[in-house]
Amino acid sequence: MRRAPIMRDIVIAVILVAVLAAIPYLTPSKAFQDFVIRCSSMALFAMSLNLLVGYTGLSSFGHGLFFGLGTYTFELLMQNTGLSLPVAALATLLFTCVTAIVVGAICIRLRLIYFAFVTLAMQMLAHSIIISWVSLTGGDQGLQGGIPRRFLFGLSLENQYNLYVFSGAVLAVGLLLMRHIVSTSFGTSLRMIRDNEARAAFLGISIWRVKLTVFVLSALFAAVGGMIMSLFVSGAYPELINWPISGDAIFAIVMGGVGSFLGPTVGTMILLLLNDLVTRQTEYYGLALGIIILVFALGLRRGLLDFITERLGGRPAGGIS
Repeated sequence: MRRAPIMRDIVIAVILVAVLAAIPYLTPSKAFQDFVIRCSSMALFAMSLNLLVGYTGLSSFGHGLFFGLGTYTFELLMQNTGLSLPVAALATLLFTCVTAIVVGAICIRLRLIYFAFVTLAMQMLAHSIIISWVSLTGGDQGLQGGIPRRFLFGLSLENQYNLYVFSGAVLAVGLLLMRHIVSTSFGTSLRMIRDNEARAAFLGISIWRVKLTVFVLSALFAAVGGMIMSLFVSGAYPELINWPISGDAIFAIVMGGVGSFLGPTVGTMILLLLNDLVTRQTEYYGLALGIIILVFALGLRRGLLDFITERLGGRPAGGIS
């Protein structure tokens, strides 16, 4: 019965990617292509975090661990092994999966603020290891030297246009997969746990198993975003696994809307646009961003997409659409 909505989403995604691929032929702006690549990476990251925050009620302050893990693992495999790009990407996802199972098994037993701060502690531990293990990670200088063998099915991702289209396509696929996940009975279980964990357990839902599963899935999507960022910057740097990167994803969710599926994607675009515009005008980016977030929090009292949806007569803010 859900085949029609799924096919509709696929058709929309294909059309949007086709339009995205055509835009450079109309206005060949390198800055626009850079923006789309960065947006694809960070939107996947923010959307993956919202699987925990918006759908399951798990506020993670350290989700950037898996974003950074994606960048560093992928970069190390590409620089130090003879693996092709697709195989290195799969190996990165496998390593991320194992790490997420271990970290998740520890964290999901905790509730509320304890869960949030233990995830943050895990990310800070990973960042400390990255900084200290200079022989492997390059320390505070990061992994430089570029990415060799950047070919995917005969296409070179060193070409900016190819990476631009590839990033947009990966974002579209990621959004389709996450949309499917939250539309299934598994997604219903997530919302039940978020709304009333005790009642969900009474109804026979395995709370621990569902939480661990969504934790691992969100980590995998975050790692994909990290790999796109690694391809964009041709390296891996400590800033990509440090705790402020998790803050960026949280800000994107807050500004875009936790109650709408595409809210984090919209928030990511707002955040990156603010970054590009504000940094050109003032060096006090943090102060300016803080004021803007206060406007969202005190003025709209919800994310932009939640506000628009409510004004148009959609679901009330707080419900996931």
